Amino acid sequence: MPNLELVLKADVAGTLEAISTTLQAINISGVDLKIIQAGVGPVSKADLLMAQTGNKLVIGFNVKAAPKLEKQIIESGIEVRLYEVIYNLSKDVENICRQLEAKEPKEKITGEGKVIATFKAGKGMIIGCEVTKGIVESGKHFRIITAMGPSYTGRIESLQIERKAVKIGKIGQQVGIHIPNWEKAKAGDLIECFEAVSAKDGIWRPKPGIFNL
Repeated sequence: MPNLELVLKADVAGTLEAISTTLQAINISGVDLKIIQAGVGPVSKADLLMAQTGNKLVIGFNVKAAPKLEKQIIESGIEVRLYEVIYNLSKDVENICRQLEAKEPKEKITGEGKVIATFKAGKGMIIGCEVTKGIVESGKHFRIITAMGPSYTGRIESLQIERKAVKIGKIGQQVGIHIPNWEKAKAGDLIECFEAVSAKDGIWRPKPGIFNL
């Protein structure tokens, strides 16, 4: 689960407590928001050191950075955001959480085929497939799709062409795929060979510097 670990500074204790409560109420699925340090007064060297253990983000309300800290902030890759309106502060933090929000991995279909024959093999079966698109590759995940939808998902553990072990099957080739402990495929079913691709969009990264927002 992605984390957003930030340092929080405010001008007075009452405001600090109110902002902490507001931020901890932010509930974005798949993101764990943590205030790793909170205090009253200007952003200090100690705050920067703590921020480096988290997401390199410091949030301040009605405060400034201590004198001569800007160079260290930039060199450390830390983003310091300073606010005068609590609503803007909380909405910006919520937006960062949404950018970090965990997303389901996407799929990339790498090959397709059609089952043209089936053979019993112990407690499983071998399906003979004609590759119709892309490549069918040993070691890849694949699924069998019947008229009712996907009915089996597994990994291609062995792939053969004319009883010879091969790594891949290309368009137009007929390949045999061994399926252990399952024997419900039929001629006419379809297969899809696929791989998971992690979603990369929306990942937040700190922008080094001091920003008055």
